[in-house]
Amino acid sequence: MLDVRRLKVLREVAARGSFSAAADALNFTQSAISQQIAALEREAGTRLVERSARGVRLTVAGEALVRHTDVILARLADAEAELEAIAGLRAGRVRLAAFPSAAASLLPPTMARYRERHPGVELTMIPADPPEAVQRLRGGEVDVALLIASAWDDPGADGVERTHLLDDPMYICLPQGHPLATKARLRLENLGDEKWLMGTTDHSCPDTSIFLRACAVAGFEPRIGFQTDDYVAIQGFVAAGMGISVIPDLALATVREDVVIRAIAGRAPYRRIGVGTLEGGYRSPAVQAMIDILVEVADEYAGDRRALALAS
Repeated sequence: MLDVRRLKVLREVAARGSFSAAADALNFTQSAISQQIAALEREAGTRLVERSARGVRLTVAGEALVRHTDVILARLADAEAELEAIAGLRAGRVRLAAFPSAAASLLPPTMARYRERHPGVELTMIPADPPEAVQRLRGGEVDVALLIASAWDDPGADGVERTHLLDDPMYICLPQGHPLATKARLRLENLGDEKWLMGTTDHSCPDTSIFLRACAVAGFEPRIGFQTDDYVAIQGFVAAGMGISVIPDLALATVREDVVIRAIAGRAPYRRIGVGTLEGGYRSPAVQAMIDILVEVADEYAGDRRALALAS
């Protein structure tokens, strides 16, 4: 392996025409220059410099190496400049994964604010439910993932470091003509006889696990009438009278006119929304800036907005 520092010495010798002039330019001793060239010739396996009473000149191999040295040093300078730009958030990239309700609510203001502050950083986002997002994070496909946990989970067991963003409460969604639609708050234990519409019951939908745990705490097992992970579709099925549902606040940016949203009294289920990065991994300045802005936006968004609307 050729030493880049010795390549710089060779280039200086070629430019100056003598060891002594190269030593003056590099602030070395002439002996140090000679030693560096000798070491480089051993690395290259051939003679690079011919010495004479009138100075030095490069061999054919030395001339070829200097030509490559110019290219190598130029690329190294480019690399150093790019690293400085990344450290200064004038360049770089952040790759995100986000589940649908976060992608529709938290990410638009976050990405707009990020681009305003750091326009040189490239941002990309892919849709991914939390289990898939964790896999992509651990596989190096994304840098940041928006994740969901319940109030009972033990975060960090999957090798992902989480930064808490907000608690996302769930609400009851009823058809407009439901007998309980006039009540401001409903208790889960009074809804055990209802038919429920919910997300899939496999591990791809943390929301369903959170709801089922809340039902167990309330003392009943819900009767499932229909399953879909699309909250817009769930509102439509609720409006059609196929059952009732629980929907988290982040998924209620738009509410149909033919359904009503009611708060859950008592121990209401909620999602813990967090941003995940690899545990113990390197956080670039660009990634850290993304996390900081997500925290800002979540703080502004936080609070039981739906309850405030119901109380007004």
